[in-house]
Amino acid sequence: MTESLATIHIKNLRLRTLIGINTEELEKKQDITLNIHIGYDAQKATSCDTIEHAVNYRSITKKVIAFVENNQFALLEKLTQDVLNLVCDTPHICGASVEIDKPHALRFADSVSLKLTYGEPLR
Repeated sequence: MTESLATIHIKNLRLRTLIGINTEELEKKQDITLNIHIGYDAQKATSCDTIEHAVNYRSITKKVIAFVENNQFALLEKLTQDVLNLVCDTPHICGASVEIDKPHALRFADSVSLKLTYGEPLR
């Protein structure tokens, strides 16, 4: 086998943050849901079975949680781009996508979401 491209899926990471432009949105944290896909070449990790050759999704998740919960955002676009930048700052990543849902943003919808992608297309 020549190459092992892997995609890590972090599904439905539920966090709370200040996001929005209305006064009530800036006074009370809101629920958001993140879905993160991280692509990397996993050939070394699959052959040697050591964390040094893998992408550590736990450490990425901890960084994302701290960043999101300790900051304030006006736009979903800015929040999504900032999280994507944070994820892509990890070594060995060849592509990533971040989708963030803001439940209750619209009265008759389950949520509003925004997705941004960087790098190689992910499976």
